[in-house]
Amino acid sequence: MSAPELLNTELVRTRFDRAVATYADAAVVQREVGNRLLERFDVMRLSPAVVLDVGCGPGTHTGALVARFADAEIVAIDQSAAMVSRAAPAVDAPKANWLERFGLSRKNATSAGHTRGVVADMAALPFAREHADVLWSNFALQWANDLPALFAEWNRVLKIGGVMMFTAPGPDTLIELRRALTWANVAPDERVQRFTDLHDIGDMLVHAGFADPVMDMEVITLEYASVDALWRDLKAQAATNAMRSQPRGLMTPRKLRAIEAALDAGRRDGGPIRISVEVIYGHAWKVAPKKTADGHAVVRLDAIGRGKPPGAARSGV
Repeated sequence: MSAPELLNTELVRTRFDRAVATYADAAVVQREVGNRLLERFDVMRLSPAVVLDVGCGPGTHTGALVARFADAEIVAIDQSAAMVSRAAPAVDAPKANWLERFGLSRKNATSAGHTRGVVADMAALPFAREHADVLWSNFALQWANDLPALFAEWNRVLKIGGVMMFTAPGPDTLIELRRALTWANVAPDERVQRFTDLHDIGDMLVHAGFADPVMDMEVITLEYASVDALWRDLKAQAATNAMRSQPRGLMTPRKLRAIEAALDAGRRDGGPIRISVEVIYGHAWKVAPKKTADGHAVVRLDAIGRGKPPGAARSGV
């Protein structure tokens, strides 16, 4: 498994703050795949008390979660305070020290109906163990630098029997752009973020303590009338290069023209520029752990006495 390059998390946060006014209109794929992920709740019998919308953005699906789980508290969580302010009317924090940690003021610590907003790193959620019944995350995994640690944290905040639902971009996302960079003699791994394969994500989920993750994928093709439209769309979604290893300085006009020429050359019969997005869907349930962190077996008190000890007679005694 080849790990993606580390991201500059402060740059990611800044770009999402700046994109708060443009993200919703540009996030066509995120909106569509989130709608498809919502449909998967139809076959689940859930009556959650707390639902976490992790990586909520401007609330692309926060309202839909509120509508589906009318009796639950929906918590909209994002590292961008600007995005959270769009997703929920106010930022709610249970403790004063938590407010100080994230630079929030007491006057913003209010709830609004069944929805509240929380500004937080999605890999360090400010909740107690086994706090939530459902954790939903739509197209946010790619902004985490340590997926195993992220999944361990999500497992921590979920109750036993709780479910995690997510979508994420897969490795073939923006493959046409990577090819154009290669054609222009620009190293694609320096300019385009790499994404994690669904099999690797599945393995990480099992290692984090989730049971029998269900994973599948599809490819969605976007069409652009021009290269400029592609660049504008990526910027509007805050989806431009934020890797720590990105080259310093701007790309030269000559190389930029070569990349644009390669993308234009991929048109079919003068049609639009086509860009692929590989979408990974997944869900997994949290189960009771079988071992402690130091390797000792865990035996639940309510399970003692249900079965006979090894070697017991079969006479019915």
